Amino acid sequence: MSDDVIYRVREAAAHSDLVRAVASIRRDGGRFYALGDAPLRPLYRDEIVQLEQRGNFCNDWSRVRVVDGFDWRKLANCSLQGDVLIGRFSSQVRLFEGLELPTGIYNATLANCVVANDVLIRDVKLLANYVVCNGAVLLNCGVITCAARTTFGNGISLPIGIESGGRDVAVYAEIDLAVATAVAKSRSQQEFLDGYTHAVADYAAQVTADRGIIAAGAVVRSTTTVRNTFLGAHALLDGATLIADSTVLSNPDEPTRIESGGCISEAILQWGSRVTTMAIVERSVLLEHAHAESHGKVANSILGPNSGVSQGEVTACLIGPFVSFHHQALLIATVWPEGKGNVGHGANIGSNHTSKTPDQEFWPGEGAFLGLGVNVKFPADFRRAPYSVLASGITTLPQRIEFPFSLLNAPSAHYPGVSPAYNELIPAWVLTDNLYAVKRNEGKYRARNHARRQQFDFEVFRPDIADLMRDACKQLEAVRQIQEVYTDRDIQGLGKNFVLESNRQRALTVYKFFIRYYALLTLKNQVQTLRATGGEERLCQLLATPSSEPRWEHARRILSEELDVNDIAAGLQQLYETLEQIAHDVERSKAKDDERGPRIIEDYSDVHVAAAQDSFVRQTWEETRRLQREIAETLEWLAKWRASQRVQTCAQTGVERMIA
Repeated sequence: MSDDVIYRVREAAAHSDLVRAVASIRRDGGRFYALGDAPLRPLYRDEIVQLEQRGNFCNDWSRVRVVDGFDWRKLANCSLQGDVLIGRFSSQVRLFEGLELPTGIYNATLANCVVANDVLIRDVKLLANYVVCNGAVLLNCGVITCAARTTFGNGISLPIGIESGGRDVAVYAEIDLAVATAVAKSRSQQEFLDGYTHAVADYAAQVTADRGIIAAGAVVRSTTTVRNTFLGAHALLDGATLIADSTVLSNPDEPTRIESGGCISEAILQWGSRVTTMAIVERSVLLEHAHAESHGKVANSILGPNSGVSQGEVTACLIGPFVSFHHQALLIATVWPEGKGNVGHGANIGSNHTSKTPDQEFWPGEGAFLGLGVNVKFPADFRRAPYSVLASGITTLPQRIEFPFSLLNAPSAHYPGVSPAYNELIPAWVLTDNLYAVKRNEGKYRARNHARRQQFDFEVFRPDIADLMRDACKQLEAVRQIQEVYTDRDIQGLGKNFVLESNRQRALTVYKFFIRYYALLTLKNQVQTLRATGGEERLCQLLATPSSEPRWEHARRILSEELDVNDIAAGLQQLYETLEQIAHDVERSKAKDDERGPRIIEDYSDVHVAAAQDSFVRQTWEETRRLQREIAETLEWLAKWRASQRVQTCAQTGVERMIA
């Protein structure tokens, strides 16, 4: 993995639009990058006269060069300083539906710039040391400058997880979640870290420039300050307050947007990301299709694909994909590469020190739901408890929890020998009482995924999650003595919580049910794959023969060694019934709202869709019926195939007898 990470940095540099752009600009100041190989000429004397009559001013017109086809009528009320290269303006640009304006340069001051063909620059106070490419629009802006040598935010090191340092990740424009996670987690591998640091430093050296870049089709509108920035193709800056020392990757299909008071500095924004409505992003990376909005603040952090921050604050964090953060809350020093979770209003995930150095951290784990007003004291590690819920208002102590799909709630009663600071942990509660949310997440994240460069596993019930449930069962079964209540003295992995005997027993049943579900579903997929690829001969010993396919071998061992499933048809029939129960449980978890709501709000039923009519419940039933049809059809085919095998065996036996 270490060599692969460093290789990926090198590969990113080799294929980077930013690296190519800077390399070109270093050679000739941006002439070829903006204007291609079009020849340049000085202005004719009569052109200078006409330009000056149109209110244009220049101390030294000899330093202005233009391409053939340049039209002096497309410049008005401009001040040109230093070396300025200008293309031709022969078209119009569309600002929005129903409004097009002619290209050209009007009411602007330019210093040491290259302006490509068919660009519109209007009402810009100062554009200095910039290369502006074809079709770009700069309209009603303040200062757009590149004042010194810049790396556009590349090469800076972010204090991920620990604010005082220790998991620092140096960043570059195309960094992805896997690379950032590997660097943050591999702190004992000094040789790897040195190699990575050197690779990123080399990347930063390749993108060091003394000119800013506005790529083709980009739009900068009503923006106060742009400084030392690379603005990718078709990016949009509209009403932003500040973009400084930053890289904005963008393309026509995935335009990046900074709008409505958005402010970014020393940041990297990848394709399709956005910063809007007074959000602030500083010394951070927004990976593809991430966003910050509504006064949200992201500092010294990496925000994963399809994740978003609104109103709240994220500092010194590594956030994975599909994390929703749409309320006023605080998330500090959190390492959450698995993502797929939620941060509720008022959550205070930042108790990382009390008058000491801020050197503690939190690992929430996949699918964590951090409820309203939750306080998490650091250090904490919930990675072995994915898809767990922290109920509203609780305060958790520093701890490690190892029970997936759990609910952490305030204690409903106090028990002798149990600290009053302990919360109650209900293992597998999410599977028994909120299966609707689990199954909904699988479809929701798949539907909301816009990332094109990173792949995600949307399945909740997969091998690593199954193994966590298996480990949880072992820990729950390992109690020495049955008692009413257990703590971490009795059961490993409970953390600073307690669990009741009734919930221990129920969790064992539920974990085993879903382990079986995972394994049987994998069996179904394996049988269908063999049938589709002509591998029927493997069916006879499918459950008994070890396989080189990792996922199937994992499920096969569970089926044969733990669940005593030794017959394919019997296993598929069990799956048929399991799917029926899961669909019922999904509907039942949603139907609880139908029962409770009308008791509280008299017209609840008039304004809320009943569980049976809920779109996701209906989708669940449709998917269940589809899978059950496939199972029934597979069972029918399997019966016919077995019958044919028996006929062949009988025929072969008869031939052998005749020979004898």
